[in-house]
Amino acid sequence: MGQPPRNLANELAKERSRAAAERTLLAWIRTSLSLIGFGFGIDQVVAAVQQSTQSDRFQPTDLVRGLSLSFIAVGVYAILTASIEHHRELKRIQRDDYSYYSRRSSALVVATALLVIGVFAFVSLFLSSLL
Repeated sequence: MGQPPRNLANELAKERSRAAAERTLLAWIRTSLSLIGFGFGIDQVVAAVQQSTQSDRFQPTDLVRGLSLSFIAVGVYAILTASIEHHRELKRIQRDDYSYYSRRSSALVVATALLVIGVFAFVSLFLSSLL
């Protein structure tokens, strides 16, 4: 006739899982916004300092621009992958297909990208201080 009766415990578990997925997405949004804002801020601060001090010394504007764009790119990647994962998670909750399977970790990818950016920033600042 109609749909089978719903189990209240299962429905509440789905609601808790959905709330957890929402909190996870919000955490990724905060992280992404921080990365994008940090990248934009670095670029603006260096541009302001460069305008105020016009010297003939080595000006690492290209290195800073690359670093800034790297932070922004990692932030955009993080929000994109988090949104895709959130959508997939909600679909899994809706169709009662909630079994664990191993998948790529967005956090690990972002952490690796930040590690590469950090090493690049350290090396470029170290080399520019020697010049």
